[in-house]
Amino acid sequence: MKQRTLPAAFLLALSLASLAGCSSPTVITLNDGREIQATDEPKYDEESGFYEFKQLDGKETRINKDQVRTVKEL
Repeated sequence: MKQRTLPAAFLLALSLASLAGCSSPTVITLNDGREIQATDEPKYDEESGFYEFKQLDGKETRINKDQVRTVKEL
């Protein structure tokens, strides 16, 4: 029984590690100098002109494109 659970546990750990690698934290710098950290790269909605992203605390946020100076991955 132990021989089967060890490889399964290893595969599970490997799967979770690869999923965690898909997310890349991002820093969004605004024109006034403030920096906002996002859990992933923000999505730009061309129709509304806003960047949409989730902050580190889980809060969904939208920021006007005109207020954004840079978007950089950490």
